[in-house]
Amino acid sequence: MEKEIDKENARSRWTILVIVLMSTFMSTLDSSVVNVALPKMAKALNVTTSSIQLVVTSYLIVIAGIVLIFGRLGDMFGKSKMFKFGVSLFSLGSLLCGISKSFPILIISRVVQAIGAASTMANNQGIITETFGKNERGKALGFLGISVALGSIVGPGLGGFIVGAASWEFIFLINVPIGIIALLYAHKLLPKDNNKVQGKLDGIGAILFMFTIVPLFMSLEEGLNIGFTDPIIILGFIIALISFIVFIFVEKRKENPLLHLQIFSNKLFSLSIFCAFISFIAIFCNNIILPFYLQDVMNFSPQHAGLILMINPLILIVVSPVSGTLSDKIGSELLTFIGLTFVSLGLFLMSMFNVDSTLLSMILFIGIMSIGMGVFQPPNNSLIMSTVPKDKLGIAGSINALVRNLGMICGIALATTLLYSMMSSKIGYRVTDYVAGRNDAFIYGMKTVYIAAAIISLVGAGLTFFRLTRKNSKEN
Repeated sequence: MEKEIDKENARSRWTILVIVLMSTFMSTLDSSVVNVALPKMAKALNVTTSSIQLVVTSYLIVIAGIVLIFGRLGDMFGKSKMFKFGVSLFSLGSLLCGISKSFPILIISRVVQAIGAASTMANNQGIITETFGKNERGKALGFLGISVALGSIVGPGLGGFIVGAASWEFIFLINVPIGIIALLYAHKLLPKDNNKVQGKLDGIGAILFMFTIVPLFMSLEEGLNIGFTDPIIILGFIIALISFIVFIFVEKRKENPLLHLQIFSNKLFSLSIFCAFISFIAIFCNNIILPFYLQDVMNFSPQHAGLILMINPLILIVVSPVSGTLSDKIGSELLTFIGLTFVSLGLFLMSMFNVDSTLLSMILFIGIMSIGMGVFQPPNNSLIMSTVPKDKLGIAGSINALVRNLGMICGIALATTLLYSMMSSKIGYRVTDYVAGRNDAFIYGMKTVYIAAAIISLVGAGLTFFRLTRKNSKEN
């Protein structure tokens, strides 16, 4: 009888995980899936190419600006309740995007969609941590890592397929039936919210945080186009910095702050969060550079380049669950060190790419980096979520989601800035795009980007090694 109950509980746990993974995949996917459809959307909605970029940036900025708020609301009102709210709103926003016939309505719909996505992203890790015990948590978080990675990487290819087979509206409409199914199962199976905390939402902190994130993201995004020395861009960075300083000052004195700064007094949590940030900077340096190299320098077709880019998610599908399972058995510290070491090695090897690189070397070097990411992410997520008390799981998950988005945008900004700066110095005048016939300049800039990303990842590996040796010395 007890064995049957255990089997039933296990089935319930893994069904809950599937619900969380579906919603997380959709939320992450919608940050990248629209990129390939932007030209058609611009033509259909009669707007300029530069204006249509707001479809992407509005989604990312809104998520980053409010994800902490939903982490706090999850702790206050229940993570399952806020997760279901997020799935509902995301599905509604997807429907509105799919039926939008004007550009302003589409942007408003993307904001609705982003609010829903922020609510699910902020609470998904907390639900998994509450649902799974220590002996299975790493594996479960490993699958969550896969859904995030697949959502980020599969987007452009899937978007191209949908746009080619149907029209751009179906990029959004496809989310609606998936969202409805996920919501029905969520109402039936998600755990009851017993671990709620008392207090009010910190409105002042929320506003200050948005005044930190929005100008920062806008400045990083627009700085790529008009230059980081432009007065408007500098002003944006100054506003973000001042708002952040005031935010920290206010949060220290609030009884119920938006962000409990004491959570960072846990050195293991802070180090794990910083390593997550570093890893996403490194991986997005690669994500922004590699497609240009494959198509512009190596002259691969989009389909051929897409197959090579699929190496990363395919390896993550295999490696992440294995790494998560291992972390449940042997601990996470050693695996995070091995993972970031492999990422560094892979990026250093990828800095050797040139016009004569073979397909075999590309597959091998990309594979080494991808194995490293697969080994690193699940144990690091497990460390982040296992080092905080249950009443802080919502805010811990939202911090992790925020750091992921910050790492993505910083990686893109770093990669493009280094690439075009090096290309400009090589050619002798300022460039902001690939220059036909100057593969030498692109490879020169690309090498710099990959070496910088490898060094950043190596710093993370050094920190994880310090964490590992410190743990060993305490045990001895």
